[in-house]
Amino acid sequence: MIDCIRLKLILLCFIRIVNADSHIPSCRLAIGMIKFVAMLLKEITDFLESRADLSLQENYDNSGLITGHKNWEAAGAIICLDSTEDVIDEAIAKGCNLVIAHHPIVFSGLKKFNGKNYVERTIIKAIKHDIAIYAIHTNLDNVALGVNAKIAEMLGLQQLRILQPRNASLCKLTVFVPVNHKEELLQAMFSAGAGQIGRYDECSFSTEGTGTFRAGEGANPYIGEIGKRRIEPEARVEVVFPAWKTEDVVNAMKQAHPYEEEAYEVHNLVNDFQAVGAGMIGKLDQPMAIGEFLHFLKKTMKTGCVRYAGQSKREVSQVAFCGGSGSSLLQSAIAAKADIFVTADFKYHQFFDAEDKIIIADIGHFESEQFTTTLLFELLNEKFPNFALLKTGVNTNPVHYFVPQKN
Repeated sequence: MIDCIRLKLILLCFIRIVNADSHIPSCRLAIGMIKFVAMLLKEITDFLESRADLSLQENYDNSGLITGHKNWEAAGAIICLDSTEDVIDEAIAKGCNLVIAHHPIVFSGLKKFNGKNYVERTIIKAIKHDIAIYAIHTNLDNVALGVNAKIAEMLGLQQLRILQPRNASLCKLTVFVPVNHKEELLQAMFSAGAGQIGRYDECSFSTEGTGTFRAGEGANPYIGEIGKRRIEPEARVEVVFPAWKTEDVVNAMKQAHPYEEEAYEVHNLVNDFQAVGAGMIGKLDQPMAIGEFLHFLKKTMKTGCVRYAGQSKREVSQVAFCGGSGSSLLQSAIAAKADIFVTADFKYHQFFDAEDKIIIADIGHFESEQFTTTLLFELLNEKFPNFALLKTGVNTNPVHYFVPQKN
C-alpha cells in the first residue's frame, strides 16, 4: 500500500496549479481524507529555527535560506544531506520547489556564476527553476534533540548528555510584579520558552517583598494615584532561558505584566548550557566486547568500513559520539570517561592521540549524518502532516568503498 506522503507526491506530479503572477507552483488538492496544501516557506523555516536557532551555528557555517524567498509558496520539499545538482534535478522531476539540506551548498561567497564547479551549477539550476534551498547545519548539530540524538537512537544509547556544553548561551530575567499577577506572568514566560533546565520545565524562583513607586504627571498607573507614593506587595520572579529567546520572553513578560512601566533586568550567564553544545555521550544497555561493538556499529550505521585506533579497552559501555567532523572533541570524550569515540574525518596523526585512554572509531562523514534526513522528515511531518515531504533518493556520498568480489 502506497503511504500517504508518497501518494501526495504522485498526485503532485500530475496536478499543478500555477500562479498567474509567478512561476512558483501553488498546489491545493483534496481527495478523500488526503488534503495536500501549499504553504509559505517562512512557516517551514520558522519552525525549523524554533528547534535549532541560527544563532547556534558555528562562525564558519552558512545555515539558513540560500536561494529563494521566505514569502514563496512551498509546494513540496525534498530532504537531503547535500543539495547537489542531482538533488535539484530530483526536485524538478517530483514537482517540489524546496530542498531542505543538512550541509549548505554555499559556505563562502560566490563572485561568479559560470557553472565551472558543482556549487555554481547547483545554484544556477535552483535559481533557474525557482527552487529554494534551505540548510540546517551546525545549528542542528548543536542542539540536544538534533543530529546526535538521532545517532543515539540508532545505537540504542541511554542516559544522554552533551559532550561539550556551550557556555554563555543562557540568560536570566528578573522582574517585579504584583503578587496576584505572578502566576499569569509566569505562564506567559514559560509559553515563550523560559524556565527550561535540562529535562525540567516551568522552572522559576520567586520571593515576596514590598515595592514602592510614585506616578508622575502624564502617567497612567495600573494601581496608585498621581503624585502619591504607592506601597505594593510584589513578587520578585526569576527565570532562565536560551539567549536567542530573549526577545520572545521579554515581549511575553511585557504583554502579561499589568504595570505601565515594568521593572525588570536581563543578565547574560556564563553557565554551561546542558541542552546546547557539541557531541554527546551515552550508555549502552549492556556492555559489549570491542569487536562485537565495532561490528554492530558498522552494520547499524551502514558504513563501508570502520577505521579505528586504540587497544586499551576490552569492552564498550560509555559511548561518546559526534556526527560529522568531531576530532576536536577527542579530549572531551577522554575527560568524560568514554570507552569509545565515534565520529568522522580523523587524520592519520590524530589516531595516535587515542594512546591507552580511548578507542577512536571513524565511520565516515556521510555515514555519521545520513539519518539526519529521517530526523528532519519526522520533525516536519509531525508539524505539517498535510505538506508533501520526500526523503531524497539520491546517494550524495562522494566517498565509495572498493570491495573486491570473491572468486
